[in-house]
Amino acid sequence: RRFPKESRRGKLGVMPFCVANLDSLIQQHNRWIINLPRVKPFYAVKCNNTPAVIKTLCTLGTGFDCASKGEIEQALSLGAAPEKIIFAHTAKIQSHIKYAFTHGVEMMTFDSEEELLKISNCHTRAKLVLRIAVDDSTSLERLSLKFGANEQTVEKLLKRGRELGLEIIGVSFHVGSGCTDSSVYKQAIEDARHVFDTNSLGFHMRLLDIGGGFPGDEDFQLSFEEISEVINKSLDKFFPADSGVEIIAEPGRYYVCRAFTLAVKIFAKKAVMYDPKNPDRMMMYYINDGTYGCFSVTKTDKAHPKFLISSENNTAEFISEQRYLSVIWGPTCDSKDKIVDNYWMPEFNVGEWLLFDNMGAYTVIGSSGFNGFEGCHIYPLMTTEKWQKLNFLTTLVVVRLD
Repeated sequence: RRFPKESRRGKLGVMPFCVANLDSLIQQHNRWIINLPRVKPFYAVKCNNTPAVIKTLCTLGTGFDCASKGEIEQALSLGAAPEKIIFAHTAKIQSHIKYAFTHGVEMMTFDSEEELLKISNCHTRAKLVLRIAVDDSTSLERLSLKFGANEQTVEKLLKRGRELGLEIIGVSFHVGSGCTDSSVYKQAIEDARHVFDTNSLGFHMRLLDIGGGFPGDEDFQLSFEEISEVINKSLDKFFPADSGVEIIAEPGRYYVCRAFTLAVKIFAKKAVMYDPKNPDRMMMYYINDGTYGCFSVTKTDKAHPKFLISSENNTAEFISEQRYLSVIWGPTCDSKDKIVDNYWMPEFNVGEWLLFDNMGAYTVIGSSGFNGFEGCHIYPLMTTEKWQKLNFLTTLVVVRLD
């Protein structure tokens, strides 16, 4: 999409920037409570650690899934209570465990004997959650290849935890990022139930963490509502409401994907002949953000950026413009810094802006500063109505804002 004319004159400067619609976070939070009323969300900070996002979710009463000292430190500094944080990394750095101990963060995951030994030396009050490996073969990103204890080692790990005098309070799993088959949640919840049932060592197992994998893009082949239906039925069967087991999850992209829109500026352009027998030109555009910035998601998360087309440009003139086969490059000197390839689009000019939608998940968090190019600026926005309602919340409780 072309950006508004006043912006094309340069009033917004030359840096790429994101508009963060915080109202979208509230809408997604309401949607979560309606569809998964028994499951408490612990937002995955790694997905997008923008302070305005963390603060908004903290005010709404979500917990936080943190994977490092830095993420724990940020969540605490923005108002999260230590008991609302899970240190959800099964291979933690020792000094980070000590930091969690001194700052009251007790809940953390493990999947190996070595991790149990490390925790026993650093954290005397740890409340441990055993992460199990589950079937994630239908997900775009398979996490069980790297994390999770298999069925054969579960009993051994529980025994070792008892020998070390540690407190194991529950089980966690993750079906993988970009889950395309809702039935894997049913099997994973059943697998977790099996661990609870085989607990013959007297641990007070009272927590189930069903991980992440929830879609944030409405165009994804599996809807959040479809996944929720499977989860609710499985929880009612294997962990009924009177079981005394608390259910949490670790949504990331679900909350932030649609909340961010990225604006980038074309700073260079080149027309090339890609076929001597065809007089049409191929257009190459160079923009001020790329795969070493917000578009790193195209390399790490198999994402496909898409233009945001608004009714403003949905005119007969715009639709009838001639299309050219086009390539969009990032600003660095790396030839792999390519965002869009072989895409038919109207011709744009140097100085014009392009908008990309659904840019909230694993985007701004991935900027590296390669070649000296800065990351994008972020402008959080919230309607007055939502702002006023948030200001009335003085305690960290899970709420729904209508």
